Amino acid sequence: MRQIAGFGFVAGTGAADRVWLRTLILIRWLAICGQLAAISLADLWFGIALPLGLCLLAIGASVIVNLIVTFIFPGNRRLSETGALLSLLFDLCQLGFLVFVTGGLTNPFALLFIAPVTISASVLGIGPTLILGTASIAMVSGLAVVNMPITLAGGITLTIPRLFTFGFWAAIVVGIVFLGVYARRVARESRALSDALLATQMALAREQKLTDLGGVVAAAAHELGTPLATIKLVSAEMMDELSGQPELLADAKLIREQADRCRDILHGMGRAGKDDLQLRQAPLSTLLREAAEPHINRGKELVFEPGPASGALREPMVRRSPETIHGLRNLIQNAVDFAAGHVWIQYDWSGDHITLRIVDDGPGYPPNVINRIGDPFVRSRRNEQDLSRRPEYEGMGLGLFIAKTLLERTGASLTFANAHDPFLPDADRQERSGALVGVRWRKADLLASDIAPGAANAQIEI
Repeated sequence: MRQIAGFGFVAGTGAADRVWLRTLILIRWLAICGQLAAISLADLWFGIALPLGLCLLAIGASVIVNLIVTFIFPGNRRLSETGALLSLLFDLCQLGFLVFVTGGLTNPFALLFIAPVTISASVLGIGPTLILGTASIAMVSGLAVVNMPITLAGGITLTIPRLFTFGFWAAIVVGIVFLGVYARRVARESRALSDALLATQMALAREQKLTDLGGVVAAAAHELGTPLATIKLVSAEMMDELSGQPELLADAKLIREQADRCRDILHGMGRAGKDDLQLRQAPLSTLLREAAEPHINRGKELVFEPGPASGALREPMVRRSPETIHGLRNLIQNAVDFAAGHVWIQYDWSGDHITLRIVDDGPGYPPNVINRIGDPFVRSRRNEQDLSRRPEYEGMGLGLFIAKTLLERTGASLTFANAHDPFLPDADRQERSGALVGVRWRKADLLASDIAPGAANAQIEI
């Protein structure tokens, strides 16, 4: 099992939970029907003399196995990796026997040796796939040499030149290897993308819950402000009237102190409130500082720089959405993790677009993975320097994938690059020579909707 850091999401590395028994049963029934149809057609239509007893024996074995499995195990059972491997090995051996008694590689259905390997490569691990692939190639190689030849109508034995036999063997072997590798790679990338998207959804859901919680707290602080002020005022009047009664005066002072304490607690909790309509929007610079807030005191200097074109226009009010904040926070976290000492957050806006550049003075992205930045589970070999800077870093590229996915939901386009020539000596590099992330929005995608001053807040559903 592997756990994605920072989330409760756990993804299994094995494939035992991906193979449904009823799927393999259905595939075997389809194979049985196809085998019966092919044998019947060859015997009745083409007059080919086949050893029908042996053929029906092999097909009958598949029928018996399918019936036993169907009655013993429930259809919704998930096979273990070993169980799935044994099931596919049985199908492979049954197919090998049928092809052996029906002409070997002269039988065009020898192509079906590719099927069990492709299934294994799609849903099982590398070990079972190698076992099935090796067994398939061994059977195909043996059938190219030893088999029961086909006898045509009139007693003629079907023979083909050795060159064609070798060609059939080579085609099937290449097909097994190629389709096995291709199916495994596609299935692995598909599972990785599915796992990463699930982690992204969980990250967004967590951020949304924090936002909703902050809204509830802000609303509570707002609604309780008036009664607390009333309690404080009444307690002050009681203190004046009870100046000659020390015991009752102490109680009045305690009431006032506890009211002040409640006010301070609500004030501290309500600082994160975001459900107030006026707080659903913020200036661009404020949004960036909020996204960077958890990383300001981590020993690296964060420098916020408005661009040269921004002075001509009023700073835009943008939406404070969880996707934007969480995505930018991940980008800034990545820069802070690998920066030597400084991270520059440059932002600018024009009449049509809002642009952002995050640059650090670290080593930059590895040249061998820079073209895959933003893909999930991009792994690269870690050196000792990386381990010392970020010991908990899993090296999966998941943080950048989440940031890219969330920001693209808001209409942003992202670019990843290095701010230096990778072949330039370290002594010749400028200060801003690390990783560079560019984010660009159309202004209409990020701008907040106009909210009139003093507008009523929305009702919070709990």
